[in-house]
Amino acid sequence: MPPGPWKSRFWVGGLLLWLSVGSSGDAPPTPQPKCADFQNANVFEGTDLKVQFLLFVPSNPNCGKLVEGSSDLQNSGFNATLGTKLIIHGFSVLGTKPSWIDKFIRTLLRATNANVIAVDWIYGSTGVYFSAVKNVIKLSLKICLFLNKLLVLGVSESSIHIIGVSLGAHVGGMVGQLFGGQLGQITGLDPAGPEYTGASVEERLDAGDARFVEAIHTDTDNFGIRIPVGHVDYFVNGGQDQPGCPTYFYAGYSYLICDHMRAVHLYISALENSCPLMAFPCDSYKAFLAGHCLDCFNPFLLSCPRIGLVEQGGVKIEPLPKEVKVYLLTTSKAPYCMHHSLVEFHLKELRKKDTNIEVTFLSSNVSFSSRITIPKQQLHGKGIIAHATPQCQINQVKFKFQSSNRVWKKDRTTIIGRFCTALLPVNHRHHGNSKATECQVLSPHQPLLSYCSSLPEKR
Repeated sequence: MPPGPWKSRFWVGGLLLWLSVGSSGDAPPTPQPKCADFQNANVFEGTDLKVQFLLFVPSNPNCGKLVEGSSDLQNSGFNATLGTKLIIHGFSVLGTKPSWIDKFIRTLLRATNANVIAVDWIYGSTGVYFSAVKNVIKLSLKICLFLNKLLVLGVSESSIHIIGVSLGAHVGGMVGQLFGGQLGQITGLDPAGPEYTGASVEERLDAGDARFVEAIHTDTDNFGIRIPVGHVDYFVNGGQDQPGCPTYFYAGYSYLICDHMRAVHLYISALENSCPLMAFPCDSYKAFLAGHCLDCFNPFLLSCPRIGLVEQGGVKIEPLPKEVKVYLLTTSKAPYCMHHSLVEFHLKELRKKDTNIEVTFLSSNVSFSSRITIPKQQLHGKGIIAHATPQCQINQVKFKFQSSNRVWKKDRTTIIGRFCTALLPVNHRHHGNSKATECQVLSPHQPLLSYCSSLPEKR
């Protein structure tokens, strides 16, 4: 018989089969590594944790490796010299793998060269929400034991970044607390509100749980927590009722979960896109919309915080202030980014009633509007308008006087004054330049105003 592989054919049940046999000198085929995945549970199995740690590395972002001990980590491609991102999901209604987790992992690995570890606690998070809450402490202890194995391999505490979703944000907070607040960063994506809004800092996520803690709030009136829990707390569109989410109950599950999950999709979008999701510190959402908070001087010394993988959220001061509420507006779909501009009206004469003017930015058949109110016996009113189109692409600005008389709406009042606008942050200085406010004169013969392509810069 000649060396090397040989083939033979034979008939079985009327079928011609070919049999290929390798010689004894051939090396056996290299076994392909098995990819691990999330478990599935049901509402009757949500009692035991059954925690899994799934490692994903940049060289193979679609294949999770089940890692339990140090030997698994060393043989799975884990790189102790890279940063480590730990993703912790929250309460699971259906007991299935989170629908967003695969895209989150892939996007994270494309955005940064790091080890990504997904914590699968589907069994412990399924069933009744309050049972899942009771599992938080046990899960936190298991995660701590796992992270200690990373430290043995030479991983530094400061290189560990926990990203916790909903209930998972408070798990991350407890883990951080057990490490004495020395972990590098914790990101809470709409941290859970039920059972935690009135909890002590020892029981929930707070600014003392890591060197930098941030939280993105998108559902504070339902499933998300209402209070600030980090160094920087983003209240997106005020923290509730996100644009594009259903507003009626007939939408079903999407009506319940859309606002809550928007934080996850915002974060993914921030990783995918270069447009900044920048926010501005303010005492309240109402004050922000009214144009009372136009820069980041206080307390961030002009370093406006941004959502995404920016060191300390872009805040460049030490020590970090705690529980700073910051606000931003977004669009209804990815990439969600909006530019924020201050708009001001200066009346030529005082009026005996409130003056309400709708200002609209127009660009390529897309419009963005905001309402400015000038209180009676005052000459000045201002507000914030958000626009997805950059200022350089704004073609026109349109004004519409809104009558305060509900009976006689055809108010022929003549409004004369000045209109001013400036891109936020208004006091932001970059390479020695400062952006100024631009003013235009309004008159009854000028219903449409051409908008300059850019704001002038003073040197």
